[in-house]
Amino acid sequence: MFEKMKELICQYVEVDPDSITRDSKFIEDLGFNSYDIMCMLGDAETEFDVEIDEEEIMKCKTVGDLLDYFGGQE
Repeated sequence: MFEKMKELICQYVEVDPDSITRDSKFIEDLGFNSYDIMCMLGDAETEFDVEIDEEEIMKCKTVGDLLDYFGGQE
């Protein structure tokens, strides 16, 4: 799931996939803006077949937080 998440992230921001870690912060480290995050989350719902609760997902600040939310592991 982590590798698929990195691929998804790279569709929205220009970043070296090898530099993405579970501790990478979407805004501060990866350069996401709020629009990009919302679009990526929509794609993630489809990719990982999950339904996202908007209030809960806003607590996810790092790649690891999002993977944990989806119930995935590296």
